[in-house]
Amino acid sequence: MTFSRNKARWFGFAVALAAGFSLTPGIDPAVAQATKYPLKLANCGRTVTFEHAPQRTVSVGQSSTEVLYLLGLADKVVGTAVWFGPVLPGYEAANAKIPRLADNDPSFESVIARKPDLVTAQFQWHVGPSGIVGKPEQFEELGIPTYVSPADCVGKDNSSGGDGTRGTLFTMDLVYREITELAEIFDVQERGAKVVAELKAREEAARRKIAAGDGKVSAAFWFSSAKVDVDPYMAGKNSVPGYIMSALGVRNVVESEEEWPSVGWETIAKADPTIIVAGRMDRRRYPADDIAVKLNFLKTDPVASLMPAVKQGHVVEMDVQAMQPSVRVVDGIEMLADAIQRFGLKR
Repeated sequence: MTFSRNKARWFGFAVALAAGFSLTPGIDPAVAQATKYPLKLANCGRTVTFEHAPQRTVSVGQSSTEVLYLLGLADKVVGTAVWFGPVLPGYEAANAKIPRLADNDPSFESVIARKPDLVTAQFQWHVGPSGIVGKPEQFEELGIPTYVSPADCVGKDNSSGGDGTRGTLFTMDLVYREITELAEIFDVQERGAKVVAELKAREEAARRKIAAGDGKVSAAFWFSSAKVDVDPYMAGKNSVPGYIMSALGVRNVVESEEEWPSVGWETIAKADPTIIVAGRMDRRRYPADDIAVKLNFLKTDPVASLMPAVKQGHVVEMDVQAMQPSVRVVDGIEMLADAIQRFGLKR
């Protein structure tokens, strides 16, 4: 799947949601009654209370922001931060009106300055026990509830720092839970049901496209590297890419439970993945954030350039948001399924 096809799909999705259409035949978007406040929700080991539907939200994380946009809540967002690339197609105009507090990590003070009555976060390392933006208790002292994506804490241990470890395989159910819970917090349950129904339908269609893979096709997902030629950050077995691969019967050559372990190129070459998936992003924290740097390295490095996947052109560029817990994971499944077909690897 090309990037342009993904853009067209998401743009159509945004238009359909805005029009209030039922997106998936046979799916009834009717849901529970209106939210009764105060609402109490269990979130990442804490109980969070919402006295009313939030009116001023700061979202720390691109995925958190895009979920709010999909729920039709852009007018409730007063600040965003931590972006990896362009916003979902169809939401450019809405996003342009909202202050971006930082491309990467915002300060606690910059978040508070927006006078939010809710702070959402994509990652616990931003808002959590050791949050670099702030701890939930710090916000609650000011009467501000916080909500962290369940995908970053359920089945995952972030206590060791870094990107954490996953003891169990990530599933899209965690993202669907986030959409449903945010819809309940804001009392827009019907909209949430429509978003989840469409994403589930797309995911199922992509799975059917490459039905019952036998594990003979393998892959390695490369997020980035602090130094291009040294120990790239590759997707662990229970990560989001691990889920993408499992959905299509593709074997992950990296066995670590770390979310994004550093793995030497010699080790990757020895594992001989059939496909290499390289992350594309606008962020420039590390040199290898640049997809052009990644591709050039694969072509010129004495070890990487000899890998069959590179020599045969079995390299896939993928938006890194599809490689992290987000609504774009479904894009990742679709893109890998298309690549398997394009490379002639489907049985």
